[in-house]
Amino acid sequence: MLRACDIAYENVESGRGGPFGCVIVRRGEHLAEAVNRVIEACDPTAHAEIQALREACKRVGGIDLSDCVVYSSCEPCSMCFSALRWAGVKTIFYDKTRQDAASIGFRDDDIYDQIIERKQDLTRVPMKLSRDAFSLWSSTTQKTEY
Repeated sequence: MLRACDIAYENVESGRGGPFGCVIVRRGEHLAEAVNRVIEACDPTAHAEIQALREACKRVGGIDLSDCVVYSSCEPCSMCFSALRWAGVKTIFYDKTRQDAASIGFRDDDIYDQIIERKQDLTRVPMKLSRDAFSLWSSTTQKTEY
């Protein structure tokens, strides 16, 4: 946990990014760490948790991190939380809350509210090609399920 907070501080101090750091540990081994690179990478998905997740998955050669523990300097935003769940991560420790992040100008809390209250316009547009892709996936035996 200390390392996640330390690299978050270093990231701000260096002027390279926001106050977010993440460390992923597997069975006591330091697997990956990363900081927020959103502005530097011109990539709104370059959050610390996503960056660390990408590094960890490359390192283990797969997408299953169910035996990993995540330490984050801040409560993961909805995108990061979802990605960590997709990777099977069950345990996440964090320091600052999404409300703390909102108090210094980050909109994580607002995004959680939009998801909960379904403020985003979502409209289903049924397409045959999409149905065909789902049918093909369902019948394919040579696939890796995730």
